[in-house]
Amino acid sequence: MIQRPDGFALISVLLVMSLALLITGGLLRSHHLLLQSSGQQLLQIDLRQLASGAETRALLVLQDSVQTSNKTVDRTQAWALLPPDFGNEEAQVRVDIEDLGGRFNLNTLLVAGQIDQVTLNRWQRLQAALGLAPTQLAQVGALRELSQLRLLPGVDDQRLRELEPWVSLLPIEAALNINTAPALLLSMLGELDAATAESLVRQASSAAWGSVQAFTQDPLVSGLGLSSHGLGITSRWFRINVEVTQGGRVLRLATDVERDAKTQEWKVLQRRFLSAIANEVPR
Repeated sequence: MIQRPDGFALISVLLVMSLALLITGGLLRSHHLLLQSSGQQLLQIDLRQLASGAETRALLVLQDSVQTSNKTVDRTQAWALLPPDFGNEEAQVRVDIEDLGGRFNLNTLLVAGQIDQVTLNRWQRLQAALGLAPTQLAQVGALRELSQLRLLPGVDDQRLRELEPWVSLLPIEAALNINTAPALLLSMLGELDAATAESLVRQASSAAWGSVQAFTQDPLVSGLGLSSHGLGITSRWFRINVEVTQGGRVLRLATDVERDAKTQEWKVLQRRFLSAIANEVPR
């Protein structure tokens, strides 16, 4: 019988051991990645639970403060004064409620298929204030998504990002709430300088206007001939913004809600999660 050299047997054993080590190392790496992935998934679940809880809390405050109000929606109410930060040792939560009625409603530019001239003048002032080239929205009609503006020449993602904080896509009956509109949007109502617009915002933060007429007759603007067309003192549309930070990760939740004009019931129109590494996803 021919016997194999001892060296060959040793090499065979070493090869088998190396292969076993490679397989074991691969399994350990896979297990580590699996644990890491599971940990990230659990953290993501925790972030979403915290965000959902903050959303519920904010909605309850909004419901109570708006429904107990006489007739205005303004910055003196509890929803606008909600403490922005809370949480625990492991997580930080920021909450902000915005009145979407305080934005420029793009859908009010067209009334029965016709351009509303007063609203168009305001739209042109807003674009000028933002340093944007004029855009004629009559070419796209009623808007459901801001991305529809990409159909227009010269409108790209950068321009949409610049417009987004100032505009809304609400039903045509939604008026601009002068009690919650920022200074830039108040200045577009006519020949208002920045200082006057800022003064109006400070005034609205301490004492809301009880009527549009009270606003147009306010000493700060009474001689400017401002039109009351398309203005209001209340709103039914809000956005709840939540930001949760935990374990080095950030999750943002934006929830649009509406109060039904007839039933006074609240409903969620849209819920979007936005993480630090993901795009907005409608829910």
